[in-house]
Amino acid sequence: MALESSQLNELHWLMEMLHNIDVGLVVLDKEYNIQIFNGFMENHSGYLPREVKGKCLFELFDEIPQDWFVRKAESVFLLKNKAFTIWEQRPYLFKFDSYRPVTGSAEFMYQNTTFIPLLSASGDVTHLCLLVYDVTDNAIHKLSLEQANQELAILSQTDGLTQLFNRSHWELCLQAEYKRWSRSDHASSLVMLDIDHFKNVNDSYGHLVGDEVIRHLSELIRKHVRETDVSGRYGGEEFAILLADTPIENAKIFAERLRSEVEKSVVKHNDIEIQYTISIGVAEVEKTINTYEAWIECADNALYRSKEEGRNRISLYPKQT
Repeated sequence: MALESSQLNELHWLMEMLHNIDVGLVVLDKEYNIQIFNGFMENHSGYLPREVKGKCLFELFDEIPQDWFVRKAESVFLLKNKAFTIWEQRPYLFKFDSYRPVTGSAEFMYQNTTFIPLLSASGDVTHLCLLVYDVTDNAIHKLSLEQANQELAILSQTDGLTQLFNRSHWELCLQAEYKRWSRSDHASSLVMLDIDHFKNVNDSYGHLVGDEVIRHLSELIRKHVRETDVSGRYGGEEFAILLADTPIENAKIFAERLRSEVEKSVVKHNDIEIQYTISIGVAEVEKTINTYEAWIECADNALYRSKEEGRNRISLYPKQT
């Protein structure tokens, strides 16, 4: 009798432990009817174990994709091996709200799930056990880290003042475009532009006003470029715009629209109002241009010709007669 009582106590303790562990435990028969439903599942689903006993899993939890789940479960029944699903593959099996204090911003509980075959005394798999782990803290930490890394990657490519690409990243894009042109021989144009008499702005009004002028021009560039164009701050008050798949005639039209809008604009800083102009050089890549650096030099030469011929104008490479 003492042995029998001890065994009953052990069984009671085991059932108590399974009910109260901080892991979801669900046992299903081969028809996917629920046989065991522990306290974790009760607390997060709102269903009492007696309410779900004998009921079909998919009728109670319609967020579970039945076809996918059945394929997963059938392999466990057939092969008598465990199977797993992790939150990176499927964020959750049961769509439970997240109440974790550390990750209160999470919309739902991220879960890892283990599928375990349960064998009868004869060695046949008659039931399936699901262990559901709350991995919300780890998931949110990893997602936050990935987002931070993405933001750092963007920052490493971006000029802080203008929010355009910085010179190093812009040159990498130009180099890639030059290689693409070498293979496909498509038309692509490079626009280089510079703020006229920018030193006078800084000398007369200070660098804060100068920075405001640079930001204003950056906003106009963003307004005029397409999603496929690559614009960056080349240095100081000089900017560069790569117009992929664009012949020089179309690039000139783009440059004129930008030049004209800049000329008509007024930059306001406190009680100061400033008008400014830009000079532009445009070069279409061609057979005589042997490197992407030479392409930059051609557009830069056209830009300086605009400067020499009076500013607030567009010059093309090669020089148009």
